[in-house]
Amino acid sequence: MSDAIDVVAIVGSLRRESYTRRLVEALTGLAAPSLRIEIVPIGALPLYNPDEEPAAPAPWVQFRDRVRRAHAVLWATPEYNRSVPGCLKNALDVGSRPYGQGVWSGKPCAVISASPGAMGAFGANHHLRQCLVFLNMPTLQQPEVYLSGSDKLFDAAGAFVNPSTREFCAKFLTAFEAWIRRNRLSTG
Repeated sequence: MSDAIDVVAIVGSLRRESYTRRLVEALTGLAAPSLRIEIVPIGALPLYNPDEEPAAPAPWVQFRDRVRRAHAVLWATPEYNRSVPGCLKNALDVGSRPYGQGVWSGKPCAVISASPGAMGAFGANHHLRQCLVFLNMPTLQQPEVYLSGSDKLFDAAGAFVNPSTREFCAKFLTAFEAWIRRNRLSTG
């Protein structure tokens, strides 16, 4: 569909069997055809070092180009030490530089978090939101998504076990699509 909204999903876990990745994959399966979600890998991004900018590493350039083409960003994070994992912070930094040429500004986004623990990665979710304010990314406020017990959310095929969780996530996607349509600035 030519009118489909192109959303890049940044998953802050590098683990193959990541619950956060499973969550994004489950959301992708729930999304309407008008919302196309693609996970953009961040594990191969070299650590950001401004000294490398004159000849930026190919993974930085490819990442920036892909995010630049997207209409919106879905941030998905687990929680490490009450914050986001280092790989996710590195992706933020790579995409925000060189200064004044970052790919984030004006892109509508949403933050979801998941954890086996009871708080659903609440701390990481809010820490990430602080960064997004500085990066000038209009961030969906409601519904907030903090999924606890993430180790028990999915069956072997990756589908939601609990129908109410599935329904909540479908409502989130509807709200996110509406948010993107209201806030698409210069992202085309």
